[in-house]
Amino acid sequence: MDMDVAALLAALPTRISDIPARLAARDPQHVVLIEDERRLNAAQLLRAVDDIARQLAQAGVQGGDRVMIVSENCVAQVVLMFAVAKLDAWCLLTNARLSASEVDTIRAHAKPRVVAFTVDASKDAANHAGRLNAAEAAAAANVGAWRFFVDETVSPEPVATDPARQCAALIYTTGTTGAPKGVMLSHRNVLFIAAMSSTLRRVTPDDVVYAVLPITHIYGLASVCLGSLFAGATLRLAPRFAPDAVRRALAEENVSIFQGVPAMHAKLVEHVQTSGTPWRAPALRFAYSGGSALDAALKARVEGLYKVPLHNGYGMTESSPTISQTMLDAPRDDCSAGDPIPGIELRFVALDGVDVAPGEVGELWVRGPNVMLGYYRNEAQTRATVTEDGWLRTGDLARLAPDGALYIVGRSKELIIRSGFNVYPADVENVLNSHPDVLQSAVIGRAVEGNEEVIAFIELLPSVHALPGDIVQWCADRLAPYKRPAEIRVLAALPAASTGKVLKHKLRDEL
Repeated sequence: MDMDVAALLAALPTRISDIPARLAARDPQHVVLIEDERRLNAAQLLRAVDDIARQLAQAGVQGGDRVMIVSENCVAQVVLMFAVAKLDAWCLLTNARLSASEVDTIRAHAKPRVVAFTVDASKDAANHAGRLNAAEAAAAANVGAWRFFVDETVSPEPVATDPARQCAALIYTTGTTGAPKGVMLSHRNVLFIAAMSSTLRRVTPDDVVYAVLPITHIYGLASVCLGSLFAGATLRLAPRFAPDAVRRALAEENVSIFQGVPAMHAKLVEHVQTSGTPWRAPALRFAYSGGSALDAALKARVEGLYKVPLHNGYGMTESSPTISQTMLDAPRDDCSAGDPIPGIELRFVALDGVDVAPGEVGELWVRGPNVMLGYYRNEAQTRATVTEDGWLRTGDLARLAPDGALYIVGRSKELIIRSGFNVYPADVENVLNSHPDVLQSAVIGRAVEGNEEVIAFIELLPSVHALPGDIVQWCADRLAPYKRPAEIRVLAALPAASTGKVLKHKLRDEL
């Protein structure tokens, strides 16, 4: 795709908080946020942001402070985020569905000046607010109630005028280790992805985007929320995924874009098929999958129902998040992660630090305007992840096909070495997921004397109650002997983050 990346970067606003003013200048009456009965046009959004920014300033928030927003997707969350950025404070977006101890761990590390809770839209946020004795905030028109408390003992970080150096969002990621790390993303990081993703997807003010991916997660924040608003589209906010609510929104609310993780698409297809409800999505232009690997069987099922291509993409929190995506005009019939986005560079690096031959598998390294500022208060981890000349080591094993498409073959840390052979968990998961009774699976290695063996965990469709009798044979027919699971365990539900991403460290603990 030919694109003038330098021009795109030069035209970016300075701060994410410039977006509401841009929207209001372009079309003040255009509805930009919908949350059930609540609708805000661009002029109302701008007023609400100014109003809440004043309240936060009165509570003592200044540039360089962290403001923790404990929420699920709602108008109040989006308004708070823009208001925090307007003060040059850092938005610390935290999913209200985290446990008390997880919220407290993040708060203790980030030391926010204010913790805000969107109590109207999220009963979990209301529970956290009650537990922490948060005070009620003054009502802002059409925003929904929120509560907050202030910590006078914290100190702000320095403020940078350069949008490439000033932190906009602080996002804590569990990663694969389980210990939370605070990823610092600059205004330029997230605006580059917002502009790039909405340009590549040709998002316009006529689009209605179904926003159920958590805005507390980078995919929901940069690509769905900021990308859609940057392009002037309408954001239809949903606090959590419910298959029937998505089905109804697609049928009745002119939703034209639906982005989800594979598990969401799988559950929606399963719901429509088992409930026998009619499927209508008259305005749907395209659907996207990201956040974890897509497999061919699911892609085929989804496209069979949606009647539009299911696009795919790849990224990570540390790259704001997009690294590659399939292009609108060239949907793929395989499960590649698509083409690297314009404006970034890739390397494929062997264990010895030398680039592998073209087309070979290596650890993917990325450099560009999407690479994070670093991990908050963790210089050692930052140095281990980003090289001095700006290359982000993704920890993912990947290769570039001759046609320029990126294939992710697995996490370097998750590689299983069975009798000297490399087993990529994704290969085994794809076979398990293609079984008609399996909703999703996760494969990890278990150390046995002098070797590793393959252990599979599967979550069955709700209509299936026992391990399918043919599943061992199913694997034997489709996998080399060294890739076959030594053990298959059925779980009622795979342990997952709020985004739907399976938490393999919890499965390792279970072993």
